[in-house]
Amino acid sequence: MFGMKRSAKGRTPDEVLVNLLGAADIRINGDRPWDLQVHDERVYGRILAGGSQALGESYMDGWWDADELDAFFDKLLRGGLNRAVRDPQLLWAWICARFLNLQNPRRSRRVAERHYDLGNRFYERMLDPWMQYTCGYWKSEATLAAAQEAKMDLVCRKLQLREGDRVLELGGGWGGFARFAAERYGCHVTSYNISREQVDYARKFCHGLPVEIVHADYRTASGVYDKVVSIGICEHVGSRNYRRFLALQRRCLSDGGLMLLHTIGCNRTKRTSDPWISRYIFPGGQLPSLRQLTDAAEGILLVEDLHNFGAYYDPTLMAWFANFDRHWPEFRDHYGERFYRMWKYYLLSCAGGFRARNIQLWQLVFSKEGLPGGYASVR
Repeated sequence: MFGMKRSAKGRTPDEVLVNLLGAADIRINGDRPWDLQVHDERVYGRILAGGSQALGESYMDGWWDADELDAFFDKLLRGGLNRAVRDPQLLWAWICARFLNLQNPRRSRRVAERHYDLGNRFYERMLDPWMQYTCGYWKSEATLAAAQEAKMDLVCRKLQLREGDRVLELGGGWGGFARFAAERYGCHVTSYNISREQVDYARKFCHGLPVEIVHADYRTASGVYDKVVSIGICEHVGSRNYRRFLALQRRCLSDGGLMLLHTIGCNRTKRTSDPWISRYIFPGGQLPSLRQLTDAAEGILLVEDLHNFGAYYDPTLMAWFANFDRHWPEFRDHYGERFYRMWKYYLLSCAGGFRARNIQLWQLVFSKEGLPGGYASVR
């Protein structure tokens, strides 16, 4: 197509990529919103040689575009192209995950420094008034703010929160859930977080309420609580640490109490994460599978309830992108165009991933020994 050097099988990189994408109903320089538009002919060889990381980096460099990145990734993942192209970065990622604890206390600070500490004003513009950076619950809600309130209320109802309950929160973000549980349900919340920016914001956001924001790693949590909740932290825990993560929550949970785990998850058990996401968005991140979580819980906690509403992450991410895109002129001079393309790629590729049901969102409710008479599921 572009006169590239032919491979041993007689096909140039552009011909190979055209065939691969064609199997997923994606055309090169086509006229549909999910078609890939090539701006630099070198992109073919770069993607085939570098896999997922090269796909993202070449987009950041402006070598290709798609009018609707979310639709492009929906097509790509439904077509199984993530499994059809061998990714050379995954071997090194597997070796590191196999022999290193990439989520130990020292390494865990990287994601706080590089992602969550980008700036509170930046996240205020992208998120809802409660500063929720996890999946909303869009069962009947029409706006991001309503969906996030519905998610927090769902968590509270699943935990059977009562006035005066002592709640331990691991990975508290900007304090939105702690404030919600304290204001709406009259709870006393102790929340652990390693992000300095988030901690500063959360302390102001929860001022005057029975909420304690602790600037420390979740592994240092102590005490006994009526309820324990972790929303969006398990993705940073790592498979080497799942059992210790759940054992800590059992130690901190009173007899007869409930624990809720809210996490993104993957369909297949693996030790690695997407190389591009790991390098540019969530260093050290790893999505658990249900098998990994239930194996880790065996003999420690009893699963009372499992709820998958991963499809709701699609509208959540699309709402975040709309907010980010609308407010981008405020941040353009500070972050620059390459950051814009990186963040757009992150939000919309993830939206496509959830739309394709390639990744999930689970809420699991645990008890220590099983509630007498059973647990009534809440939806």
